[in-house]
Amino acid sequence: MAAVSAAHAIPAQADEGQGAGTTPPSSTKPAAAAARQIDQATIAHAEQLAGISFSPEERRVMSETIGDQIAMLQARQDRIPLGESLFPATTFNPLLPGHQPRPVTSTGDPNALPAPNRSVPTDSTELAFASIAELSGWLRNRDITSQQLTRLYLDRLKHHDAALHCVVTLMEERAMNQAQRADTELDAGRWRGPLHGIPWGAKDLLDTRDAPTTWGAATHRKRQPTHNAAVIDRLDQAGAVLVAKLSLGALAYGDIWFGGRTNNPWNTDEGSSGSSAGSAAATAAGLVGFSLGTETYGSIVSPSMRCGATGLRPTFGRVPRDGAMALCWSLDKIGPIVRHAADAAPILAAINGASTGDPASVTQPFHADASAGVRGLRVGYDPALFSDDETGRMEQHAIDVLREAGCTLKKVTLPDWPWGTLLTILFAEAAAAFESLTRSDLDDLLTWQEPEAWPNTFRQSWFIPAPELVQADRFRRMCMELYAGIFDDLDAMIGPSYADGMLLATNCTGHPSLTVPIGLKEDGSPHAVTLIGRLFDEGTLLRLGTSMESACWPVALRRPPLA
Repeated sequence: MAAVSAAHAIPAQADEGQGAGTTPPSSTKPAAAAARQIDQATIAHAEQLAGISFSPEERRVMSETIGDQIAMLQARQDRIPLGESLFPATTFNPLLPGHQPRPVTSTGDPNALPAPNRSVPTDSTELAFASIAELSGWLRNRDITSQQLTRLYLDRLKHHDAALHCVVTLMEERAMNQAQRADTELDAGRWRGPLHGIPWGAKDLLDTRDAPTTWGAATHRKRQPTHNAAVIDRLDQAGAVLVAKLSLGALAYGDIWFGGRTNNPWNTDEGSSGSSAGSAAATAAGLVGFSLGTETYGSIVSPSMRCGATGLRPTFGRVPRDGAMALCWSLDKIGPIVRHAADAAPILAAINGASTGDPASVTQPFHADASAGVRGLRVGYDPALFSDDETGRMEQHAIDVLREAGCTLKKVTLPDWPWGTLLTILFAEAAAAFESLTRSDLDDLLTWQEPEAWPNTFRQSWFIPAPELVQADRFRRMCMELYAGIFDDLDAMIGPSYADGMLLATNCTGHPSLTVPIGLKEDGSPHAVTLIGRLFDEGTLLRLGTSMESACWPVALRRPPLA
């Protein structure tokens, strides 16, 4: 779920996940032996890691008692098994005390899509790139069958995967069975909703009981879940057809997995970014009708931007994560990746709502109405975040587009805070989630072993002082209060997708985001901006995204040369 470089916060390498599976054995080093090694000199060295200084006498006293602390930690390691699906007792809530959701878009049925205004294309590529609204209408009218559509996407996945490396497991048998059932129901007049019969792809950290869920990691290639993730079950119930488990950077970071590097369909010489690498690449290339990705820190935003897809990161807690790989329990989110902003509405509606398996999940109303327009919406931006280079000018044009559409643009000045402090939370939770991998040395088997890769980050995060984690969490509360105040006067914000103070901060505050392509750069690859919305107000983001893409990202541009 992490789309960015965890060690150095480089968003282009992108975050995000949740879990179930087999836990490798932990270390069983004797506590007494460890305690004997902690003398005053060891404490003096440890002070450098913790960023604190003690006197010789203070070290002497600590050396006499710290063995008890080590024994306490060792007892937990030896005697308390912590399964990968176990959530912490503390649960993050993005709503500050006394605050309630105040969505600007408070009416509109997210499942009410416009009827197709054209007949079914005879060209298979044209059909593959159709919107969900069109596909749904044609399926419901029986102009096409789910089996025809599913076969089309399966064939495209097989053909283009050689260039993209985006497929971990092709779900051919399951998909055709689902498609046949969808056709039988549709022929009988039973319509489950706008996703009925539409093929889709899942990031391969979402459990499927009838296929491996590998987390993109060599250490988990044979991992076989016994249950579906909650979102898999919900999309099954909506009648959607799962055609593939799609790649992710190993353990939800970047675009490198045990099968290679997932590539950008606009330029296969570069990676797709990640960690929702396959989800963004396959959706942008017209290999699926839509996909699900996850985000902890940019894992929907970054690959959507790189591949020219539209990525919706929902409010933290709106979508349940049981049955998804856990990276950071207080940060992970699951959301749709699509080719048209309006397509995200029925997907989010299908997966929205609390589940007993995710203690942070909540049930909040979700309204969407793309036809409502954007006139009168107040959109904030910080001019200091926009550069004067090629991409900066594209981003400024996106602001002008919203202004011309009737939005009120308001300048905001974000404080000059050390936003990277928030990475302490990500690193500490991720190291805890994958403790067994680190202690068993199985992290050596992961494909990516650079200094900024997960194995090194997990290891060094064991030296984050516990008080620093608490202080980072207190700073997180400051950020929540900051954005609560900002959204008292705004309906949304717009900024560069990797903007300092927006990407990391709003992932930590839990605010939703929508990454929208705004055109092609001179090198032929897409560029995008990201909109940030009020808590539980994804509908307003979809209104803005629909308006923006009609001017900046016409349908003729949404087809990479790979197609």
